[in-house]
Amino acid sequence: MHANNSLRFRVQPGGSLLGRIRVAGDKSISHRSIMLGAIAEGVTRISGFLEGEDSLATLNAFRAMGVDIEGPDNGRVVVHGVGLHGLKAPAAALDLGNSGTSMRLLSGLLCGQDFDVELVGDASLMSRPMRRVTEPLAAMGAQIVTTEKGTAPLRIRGGQTLKGIDYVMPVASAQVKSCLLLAGLYAEGRTCVTEPAPTRDHTERMLSGMGYTVEVDQGRICLEGGGVLQACDIDVPGDISSAAFFLVGASIAPGSDLVIEHVGVNPTRTGVLDILRLMGANIEIFNRREVGGEPVADLRVRSARLRGIDIPVELVPLAIDEFPVLFVAAACAEGRTVLTGAEELRVKESDRIQVMADGLQALGIQARATPDGMIIDGGVADGGVVDSRGDHRIAMSFAMAAVRARSAIEIQDCANVNTSFPGFVELAAGAGLTIVAEVGE
Repeated sequence: MHANNSLRFRVQPGGSLLGRIRVAGDKSISHRSIMLGAIAEGVTRISGFLEGEDSLATLNAFRAMGVDIEGPDNGRVVVHGVGLHGLKAPAAALDLGNSGTSMRLLSGLLCGQDFDVELVGDASLMSRPMRRVTEPLAAMGAQIVTTEKGTAPLRIRGGQTLKGIDYVMPVASAQVKSCLLLAGLYAEGRTCVTEPAPTRDHTERMLSGMGYTVEVDQGRICLEGGGVLQACDIDVPGDISSAAFFLVGASIAPGSDLVIEHVGVNPTRTGVLDILRLMGANIEIFNRREVGGEPVADLRVRSARLRGIDIPVELVPLAIDEFPVLFVAAACAEGRTVLTGAEELRVKESDRIQVMADGLQALGIQARATPDGMIIDGGVADGGVVDSRGDHRIAMSFAMAAVRARSAIEIQDCANVNTSFPGFVELAAGAGLTIVAEVGE
């Protein structure tokens, strides 16, 4: 493992979150801006790019395939597109680190190239399920070899002729949908994907923004292969998944009044707002505008008395990455919160259901893991030590839990916070959280 895995957060109780902040750029949009910019015609200028390890893994992969990319410099990146067929074989395997998005989306984009390529990652990524993308890609004519367990390394054979398919997804997943649409760019004929519930649609929006025709009709998304992408400028909004930590922190910390500026409020991502509002959160959405095909707004959140709810199952796919911090909100709410229909959480960067239940219990909160969710009875958290198991979202969630704890919380194994939210500790401290990061044995 990495030498910096001994990074830990220590957070003192109390404090209010006040002022105006801008959170890190949206990770999903940052990944896609590099991928689509690379295979477009012309120069794509990106601002607000998330300089986290996951998005940088995508950037470095395209550099390794011969794409000239300037930056990142303060969130600015310039991608000199090589067109749909301009990528070159990399000299070595592409190492995608901890990034599931990079591996799943690239498997679709790369199975239509004329060269062989191998995709690898860290121990966590190499244990995550990949058959959900490799099986439908195989139906299109791709040749991808996985391990016997269906995990990476993914060995992709170039020079295959792909044919469009009409695929009904068994589980709602933006990564699978995006993967198949990217493969569809290289396929003969029409590729259609039908999703059982809405998932984030950043890929479709950016393809349209680059002049590629995408038809969307009630959960069925179709495109024809062989078109052309035209480069465009992309201003990446703040990531609502990163804003979520501050939405919850300011809701539960007494006396808070915080404005989070320029946050992406794409309707396929705002489940966290709906769930927090159902719990009684005081969140105002104002200054709405559209930037590069993506809706953006400022969010004002003030402290509120939260109450436990049964989380509506239709909101689950729209808040899948925010559940670690929503569990913290539930732990600080009056009454019982019940989550069902979220079995997907068990195959994220960690088993987020079990790791969060373990952490909440370590702080004296009544939390019971279920196969597809959790039952949490709100209360007052004690201080203590929590292991984030190297999962960035869990580390940041427990940092916010400290505002309402009886004593300090120490969170172990926090180095991976840099995959999605570099600068989190400084931003949180500036807003009023009493947090320090410590390196130690």
